[in-house]
Amino acid sequence: MSNADEQAGPAVTGPLAHRVPDLGALELLLAVARLGSLGGAARELGITQPAASSRIRSMERQLGVALVDRSPRGSRLTDAGALVTDWARRIVAAAEAFDVGVQALRVRRDSRLRVAASMTIAEYLLPGWLLALRAQRPDTAVSLHAGNSTVVAERLLADEADLGFVEGLSVPAGLDSAVIAHDRLIVVTAPGHAWARRRRSLAAGELASTPLILREKGSGTRQVLDAALGGLARPLIELSSTTAVKAAAVSGAGPAVLSELAVGEELSMRRLVPVPVEGVALTRDLRAVWPTGHRPTGPARDLLSLTRG
Repeated sequence: MSNADEQAGPAVTGPLAHRVPDLGALELLLAVARLGSLGGAARELGITQPAASSRIRSMERQLGVALVDRSPRGSRLTDAGALVTDWARRIVAAAEAFDVGVQALRVRRDSRLRVAASMTIAEYLLPGWLLALRAQRPDTAVSLHAGNSTVVAERLLADEADLGFVEGLSVPAGLDSAVIAHDRLIVVTAPGHAWARRRRSLAAGELASTPLILREKGSGTRQVLDAALGGLARPLIELSSTTAVKAAAVSGAGPAVLSELAVGEELSMRRLVPVPVEGVALTRDLRAVWPTGHRPTGPARDLLSLTRG
């Protein structure tokens, strides 16, 4: 291997990756230097001795210098090999630092999950999903921001959330989505309201023209209702949460339109009464959302899977 002609290498041109040995070859060279044996280095790295010998020869051809003198008594670095080994040690140390840094980033990512969800999903569906996620990932810290669908989109696009859930009519711009459930909106009133004593269904036009207790603009519930009815009368009261709308309806302040997920207990205890509506379908898709092109990973991916279970 000391023959200069055999070691003549290519001109120093082209990409760096073509001129610098890969980490596996450098780790092998360091093992040979430490153990004084090509066979011992091969065993330490879990490869065969012929494979190790072939890798050393390939590295010598790539670099254009002899690195190792092999004899029955063992393997010894050449002078050039000793110098290359010193350089290799620095490269491998830098690669180890790179690996540790990337692992730290991955652990930091996997140790937290930021969720943004519209109110109905946050109040009535998300707690069960997060409980299941805790069983899978007990060390993941979860933070939740509840707001309307517009706020959810804003937080995702500002990188203030890893995964969002919305209940609006469409997917906000800049987000990809997956339908995770379906929901139905129902008209409800307190038992003392005139609509609670109706003998026939409420017409869609009458619902549209009646002042209602409504969520604020930007909420998914209001978007779906507005689109289904082709417009709404001026709100009787405008509130910022499903719980507040429900409480106002229970108090007798007026009729409201709420997710059937939110009013099961109130209906069973007759604190609210459902009012049938004809001529309109008040249904909607519930969606998980995330920034376009950035499919959820880590805890966010696991939570998304749980919503479909």
